[in-house]
Amino acid sequence: MSSSAPSATPAAPSGSLSKRLGLAGAVLALILVLALPTPAGLPLAGQTMLAILAFAVIVWMTEALEYSASAVVIAALMVFLLAYAPSVAKPDGPDMGTGAALNLALSGFANSAVALVAAACFIASAMTATGLDRRIALTVLSKVGAKTHHIVIGAMVVGFLLSFIVPSTTARVACLMPIMMGFVLAFKVDRKSRFAALLVITTAQTASIWNVGIKTAAAQNMVAIGFIEKQLGAQITWGEWFVAAAPFAGLMTVALFFIMTRMMEPEMKEIAGGQETIRQQLAELGPMTLKQWKLLAVVLVLLGFWSTEKVLHNFDTTSTTIAAVALMLFPRIGVMDWKQSQKGFPWGTVVLFAVGISVGSALLQTKAAGWLAQLIVSNLGLQMASAFVILMLLSAFLIVIHLGFASATALASTMIPIVISVLTAVQTPGINIVGMTMILQFVVSFGFILPVNAPQNMIAYGTDTFEARDFVRTGIVITLAAVVLLVVFALTYWPWLGLMVNRA
Repeated sequence: MSSSAPSATPAAPSGSLSKRLGLAGAVLALILVLALPTPAGLPLAGQTMLAILAFAVIVWMTEALEYSASAVVIAALMVFLLAYAPSVAKPDGPDMGTGAALNLALSGFANSAVALVAAACFIASAMTATGLDRRIALTVLSKVGAKTHHIVIGAMVVGFLLSFIVPSTTARVACLMPIMMGFVLAFKVDRKSRFAALLVITTAQTASIWNVGIKTAAAQNMVAIGFIEKQLGAQITWGEWFVAAAPFAGLMTVALFFIMTRMMEPEMKEIAGGQETIRQQLAELGPMTLKQWKLLAVVLVLLGFWSTEKVLHNFDTTSTTIAAVALMLFPRIGVMDWKQSQKGFPWGTVVLFAVGISVGSALLQTKAAGWLAQLIVSNLGLQMASAFVILMLLSAFLIVIHLGFASATALASTMIPIVISVLTAVQTPGINIVGMTMILQFVVSFGFILPVNAPQNMIAYGTDTFEARDFVRTGIVITLAAVVLLVVFALTYWPWLGLMVNRA
């Protein structure tokens, strides 16, 4: 379900020098942090978790290990290093041992958000297995005409619609890229043309933008939700997230269109025979199949349950999604069997997601996140800063550090526990910790600048329709537009909703 499904990110050759240096640096950082004297106020278990965090961040930033493999390695480090540290509850007592350490390392697997991510991956598999995602994309594009700007708008509309019903960014973009490239080839447009680059980059960036707008569109959102529910005891419904984020994503989509069509203006205003080509591809699919109708019905009902949570019923997002997957797999009623659902199923993403939550939970439980947060708060002078200043500083930090991450899921797993601790440590009167955490999670999805910042970017880059510099120069402007909108919303809409400071 990840916009950043890590397993989809193309990796460098396993024997590359950068990977070996990255792994060596990660191991060295682990050893150095473990060897330092334990600071006052930080338990030994907390220092151990900071060492593991340093290892994880370097491995994730350098892609020294495949993401799925890194999750297993990090879990093993947690088990065998934490085993030799006393529990935080009894700092003078015996070491916690492998049993207690194993519970910490696997705690993420018990989080309901992991079940939601796994269930969402099943829905994405069903979309691919039945071809419903491709049919929706072609149907929308058949209505927009053959003008190049209209085709770009059509691609953006498809990305927007699929964000509601395909809760995996990688799956959405992986579905759309062959269609976009099919157009480029069928229209006899040069693969290296500005039109091809415009179409492909816009498709990837639209996916990233709607990861912000829709709670179920990306796994990194589930990371934040998991921490908010566990650490703050609060729930954010699908509808509450949509009300807070969709206006931002909507305006960003408009900005994206103008930025991309101005910076990468296509060579032609209209594609000769373009409409005919799209309709021909749609005709080749034939009429809607029974399985497609059934899947569409299940997904629309599920969307109805998501959007009316706590309004018409009290079923949470995870529960209704699992029920929908059960229907999809049920004999006769369903649309696929277990074997079909496993084709390309990203189990590595699910494991990374769970272990990422385990790392975040352990940082909180061992007081490492709190200690680090106090360091940040005191050094940045955030104790009595306004909610706006805190939001802007933490947003800038997240945008900059995202440049080193190829997975927003990994970034959220690393940073959201620290963000929660920072917000808890400040003394700003009435600050809404839940709302501020949600807004900062929006910023986690700002992977607009580098192709390596998200798998959807790498899928787009893999089409060989643009140079990395094209993505970077447009991505910088898109990020600046996002920051401007962030400031505007932080001064107007979000305070009006009571998301930054609790209303009296």
